[in-house]
Amino acid sequence: MIKYPMFVDAKTILLPSVVFLISLVIFLLIRGVLFRYLKKWLSLTPFKIDTLLLKSVKTSSVFWCIAAALYLALETSELHRSQYELINKTLVVLIIFSVSLAIANLLGRLFKTYVERLEIPIPTTGLFYGILKGAVIVTGLIVIMSFLGISIAPLLTALGVGGLAVALAFKDTLENLFAGIHILIEKTIRVGDFIRLESGQEGYVEDITWRTTRIKMIQNNMVIIPNSKLSQSIVLNYSLPEDKMSMPVAVSVSYDADPDFIERILIEEISRAKEEIQGLERDFEPVVRFNPGFGESSLDFTVICQIKHINLQVPILHELRKRILSRFKKEGVEIPFPHRVLYVRNESSKG
Repeated sequence: MIKYPMFVDAKTILLPSVVFLISLVIFLLIRGVLFRYLKKWLSLTPFKIDTLLLKSVKTSSVFWCIAAALYLALETSELHRSQYELINKTLVVLIIFSVSLAIANLLGRLFKTYVERLEIPIPTTGLFYGILKGAVIVTGLIVIMSFLGISIAPLLTALGVGGLAVALAFKDTLENLFAGIHILIEKTIRVGDFIRLESGQEGYVEDITWRTTRIKMIQNNMVIIPNSKLSQSIVLNYSLPEDKMSMPVAVSVSYDADPDFIERILIEEISRAKEEIQGLERDFEPVVRFNPGFGESSLDFTVICQIKHINLQVPILHELRKRILSRFKKEGVEIPFPHRVLYVRNESSKG
């Protein structure tokens, strides 16, 4: 067992301390100038991977400056051999950790930038991003422990014994974590999908993290729901199995109208609109259905067409209603308003 001296002479550490501080300041200044120059130069290149690499080593380079300054300080020191070995091990640990951090940042940025572009079947979510970075950092910590001669087996045994207590203490956190992993693997809810929750709130899935799922509503508000709650809810996903969806348009006309004539008008207007309104599916033939039963004051029809995406529903409905109303006015078709027929009984007074 190595014994480290309790006290160190002030004169022994004075020169190394000055060397460390001066060299650290110099290295940090060189780092700042170098990063500023490289950032400006790389912005002119057509490649993105070099920019990602620069961003990934930005934090780790601070540790490298500290390690280099410590190395220069050691070269000018007269420390005891045991102290020298301790600081030398600290340098190696610092370098291993900083390299692991740089690799984790680089893989994370590459994952976010290129997975969607290459259409690789991997979910680009905050949860998967965190798992990827965590795996690299944990690997780096295992390498550090191996370098320091720390056996991993007793640590794993201790973790196994204390795993039950940790699981009970972090029950809600682990439940949300595994629910998020289940959602990602099942792929019933994906980032970018337009969904409607059981509570009636709807919007685009912004991200699925280790604890919550964020849904951006059309009103530009954010709904944050725990993964465990989401996995147990009934969710309507408008993006599955595809973005195309049928859209019904309700139309009511007077009882004096001829149903065949109304059907022909509606099909003509929708067929013409398919060629003129962007977002209407041209390959889908419109369908008109006479609603079951009879309204109190109108004949009710439903026109079914198909749109390319749910976010086009409101503007397309707006345009179709204007066209149908204009055509009805042109053809003299009456759109009724609710009315009642009252019968008044006049009882003569008894005399």
